[in-house]
Amino acid sequence: MARALMLQGTGSDVGKSLLVAGLCRALVRRGLTVRPFKPQNMSNNAAVTPDGGEIGRAQALQARACGVPPSVHMNPVLLKPQSDVGAQVVVHGRVHGNARAADYQSRKGELLGAVLDSFARLRAEADIVVVEGAGSPAEVNLRAGDIANMGFACAADVPVVLVGDIDRGGVIASLVGTHALLAAEERARVKGFLINKFRGDVRLFDGGLRVIEERTGWRGFGVVPWLREAALLPAEDAVALDTWRTRAGGPIRVAVPMLSRISNFDDFDPLALEPEVSLAMVPPGRPLPGDADLIVLPGSKATIADLAFLRAQGWDVDLAAHRRRGGRVLGICGGYQMLGRRIADPDGIEGPPGEAAGLGLLDVDTVLSGPKVLTETAGVEVATGAAVHGYEMHMGRTAGPDGARPMLRLDGGGVDGAVSADGRVAGCYLHGLFGADGFRAAFVKALGGSGAGGLAYDATVEQALDSLADRLEECVDVDGLLGVAEPR
Repeated sequence: MARALMLQGTGSDVGKSLLVAGLCRALVRRGLTVRPFKPQNMSNNAAVTPDGGEIGRAQALQARACGVPPSVHMNPVLLKPQSDVGAQVVVHGRVHGNARAADYQSRKGELLGAVLDSFARLRAEADIVVVEGAGSPAEVNLRAGDIANMGFACAADVPVVLVGDIDRGGVIASLVGTHALLAAEERARVKGFLINKFRGDVRLFDGGLRVIEERTGWRGFGVVPWLREAALLPAEDAVALDTWRTRAGGPIRVAVPMLSRISNFDDFDPLALEPEVSLAMVPPGRPLPGDADLIVLPGSKATIADLAFLRAQGWDVDLAAHRRRGGRVLGICGGYQMLGRRIADPDGIEGPPGEAAGLGLLDVDTVLSGPKVLTETAGVEVATGAAVHGYEMHMGRTAGPDGARPMLRLDGGGVDGAVSADGRVAGCYLHGLFGADGFRAAFVKALGGSGAGGLAYDATVEQALDSLADRLEECVDVDGLLGVAEPR
């Protein structure tokens, strides 16, 4: 039986996803066949798989670290929040339905069979499976029916290593407190811990390591420094936006409003890394900057609700002023739908059936309807002929007079998107289009840049993954981790 090891955390955003990606790359470079796995994820940052489903963005990145295509079995249960109390439930890459949080808590145990089936499939094709938990096993109020942390680890008989985030403070209490809250069987399953996001002289924490080991009986496998490479890789979910600051690069100013149900905001990572671009994610309560060259409306998991949220922030007024000044606007997926005249949801896909007036910046209308489009897509931008590639992930169809000027011409003869008569407002359904170096260079040139490019995005991601692996080999006892991952 293939080895397996699970990284669980003392809380959300402690860096589990990044550590799994780096560990996967390190193990692949040691000659092992590796697969990533996350039983249950909650994120609106998703990726399309070649087998026609969707999984969390982090698992797609981890698959890349392993050198294999992503699969729906790497993240068999994906929860995509649509409101504060409800989410779309995706099982094996397909929409399984919608559920309120309280209802899901009572039913999640029913999905354990699907989770174990996917895990068995991956284990059959790998030397080792590196598993990522979700949230924290110390959330004992959610332990009944758990499939994300100890519930899975116990059912699949997988050893666990806990990850603590020292940057947020209280890491000793977090680890010792987790030990105190776990059941005896679960404590025994934990083979050790990692300290993540350390800044400064690691020797200063030697006493802290001893305290944790003495209080828990768990072994320390290493102290991981603050990893600068994290800024070059897609974030798992919108928690990362809580600490986002303007990425200052060059004179071209791009602004993206942070919608309440923003999705797939990693679309903008390549643009943010362009030397000539300064990209600002604008939080609620702040106006869209008046000096922006481009405002991008991002994807949303609840388009009509986020359109109302946008208006409540006064961003519609900011957009209108930006448009009067001659500024450019781009909408991607849900943002594209918002730019039209009307969005209708007759079947109640996002909530109660109804419709809403759009922003009216494009002469198109959208009807939200199924089936959900999940496909990898390639083509060219009509204006420049530059190649684009990415994926579509949306409900609904958009059409209207401005659609006669499509933004993209797709391989196979289809088209996508719409462009206003003056060419300053455009929208499309293609996520990931800024990852294409040629298109991004042409796009930046149209905003007033040199068009020289300067960023090879795919190569940057690969170098970041290799650098992560290098850093983990230096500061983590990888041999020790492999030792506790031995099959029983």
